[in-house]
Amino acid sequence: MKKSADIILLQKMIDEVDNIVFFGGAGVSTESGLKDFRSVDGLYNLNYKYPPEEILSHDFFYENPYEFYRFYKDKILVEGIKPNIAHYQLAKMEQIGKLKGLITQNIDNLHYLAGSKNVIELHGSIMHNHCISCNKYFAGYDFILKNNHLPLCDECHNLIKPDVVLYGESLNENNIIKAIELISNAKMLIVGGSSLSVYPAAGFVSYFKGKYLVVINKTHLPSLQKVTLEINEPIGEVFSKIDL
Repeated sequence: MKKSADIILLQKMIDEVDNIVFFGGAGVSTESGLKDFRSVDGLYNLNYKYPPEEILSHDFFYENPYEFYRFYKDKILVEGIKPNIAHYQLAKMEQIGKLKGLITQNIDNLHYLAGSKNVIELHGSIMHNHCISCNKYFAGYDFILKNNHLPLCDECHNLIKPDVVLYGESLNENNIIKAIELISNAKMLIVGGSSLSVYPAAGFVSYFKGKYLVVINKTHLPSLQKVTLEINEPIGEVFSKIDL
């Protein structure tokens, strides 16, 4: 396989550095078949009674849980989605000691399914849920998909809420601290599949003071300064050409 100059340079950087951190967004998962939020055919452009951004908000969840779960089951809990080459390459990069941590804005659990261990899920995970009253924990999401009504706690019969960060809610403070620490100590930061438009998560990149800042995204990110290498291609295609 003939490699472009950009791929050759990326390979050289990865071979050289042993402290890499990856910061990823929706573009990492769209190649597995999940829709992102802001593209032309993304979730924000689907025709629902309410805008998806409103449905996926803290207030809407408590005020209209039926409509929330209708959207959540239909568009967020998509069955049959599997990790793609980018997920697997990142897991392998961690296994060989190159990647020290992975920070994701995604909630789909695909990094864990691919074998990654040190994952910071900034916006939570569809795999975790709890009762809003007694705080009982519920793992996975099969019980939500199979329930034609609202998912209710079997202890106190109150509403179960996914442990995902909805609009109007704050990020987990421990996750913020760990993410900033990882990025601050990294020698190489790879930003992949993210438009860096969702704050405060996108602001974490500013803490990077290392040697190589790499962006792998379909579109150009004009907001980032001092980028060492930018590759405007699908992240799966790029990672498929890296030898680990």
